[in-house]
Amino acid sequence: MHISTPGRICLFGEHQDYLGLPVIAAAISRRIHVTGEARPDQKIHIHMPDIQSEEVFYLEPELKYTRARDYFKSAINVLKRDGYEFENGFDVHVHGNIPINSGTSSSSALLVSWIHFLTQTASKKPKATVTQFEIGKYAVAAEVLEFGEPGGMMDQFSTALGNIMYLESLPTPQAFSYPVKLGTFVLGDSLEPKDTLGILKHVKFGMLDIIDILKQKDSSFELAEFPATEVESFKEYLSPEQFKLLQGNLSDRDILREALTMFRNNSIDQHRIGELLNIHQDSLRDAKKVSTPKINRMVDAALKAGALGAKINGSGGGGCMFAYAPNDPEAVAAAIEKEGGKPYIIEVDEGTRVH
Repeated sequence: MHISTPGRICLFGEHQDYLGLPVIAAAISRRIHVTGEARPDQKIHIHMPDIQSEEVFYLEPELKYTRARDYFKSAINVLKRDGYEFENGFDVHVHGNIPINSGTSSSSALLVSWIHFLTQTASKKPKATVTQFEIGKYAVAAEVLEFGEPGGMMDQFSTALGNIMYLESLPTPQAFSYPVKLGTFVLGDSLEPKDTLGILKHVKFGMLDIIDILKQKDSSFELAEFPATEVESFKEYLSPEQFKLLQGNLSDRDILREALTMFRNNSIDQHRIGELLNIHQDSLRDAKKVSTPKINRMVDAALKAGALGAKINGSGGGGCMFAYAPNDPEAVAAAIEKEGGKPYIIEVDEGTRVH
């Protein structure tokens, strides 16, 4: 059995989904591959030569976690609770070309591939087929819910569904995939390490504090509905940094809605998509403060080389940026490399699949 799953970039709505707001992501043409076969015993042996690692454990009624983010085991536990059964272990090989620990969801792509593999190879299944959306839900349960992590659902659903993915997390998760043609992007790895959980906690809980303050002043306040044109009415209740963060979230919310209209109607204005990405980057850099000096330089260099838009990708504090470069991606890649980044020319790709 051979499964592959794409990485992802976040186009619009960075740091929004855990606030109950939508997000738009794009699957990318760099993937994680999981291949494997059943063993005659209860042993699960996972080979990961790309990172010179392996994992070995044995099937039990409920697998016990022995480390943080023990996703290979949590996936099995989540699936077994939903009616899947596994009589035999597996020999599994993992390889891929998604940059690791760089904000392109390599870990979620691996987990989605593993869950997809398990749903295909289980000895007993609750139903004959499983959808990409259901695989995404299982991945959320195994990664976020099982370990109480502060992230949202974007990574799991975007890598599972692929293409351009629109996600609403409230009141219940809904995700839609749009197979629109955008042309090339250039992913730029800054080669700077990320502090994903630290960034998430800072930006997420900072905004939750703001929402609490505003609800005390106006119990009807809802971040999803409040008009950005009326934000000045709350300025006196917030510190300058809090007010800037609120403005940034409202701006990010509204540019996403404009982009969504284009994707739904398959009426793409490439130059406007680029402009919206630039507006989003301004918010992430100045209001949410998740960009870095090196990534800012990579963004500026990409724009000067002809990219229509560019922004940091993922939670921030390091990792990757990307540039929308449908016209001359090679020149943009060279500009990013000149600033010390590692470039990859990519396109939007399909979701998790069986080969």
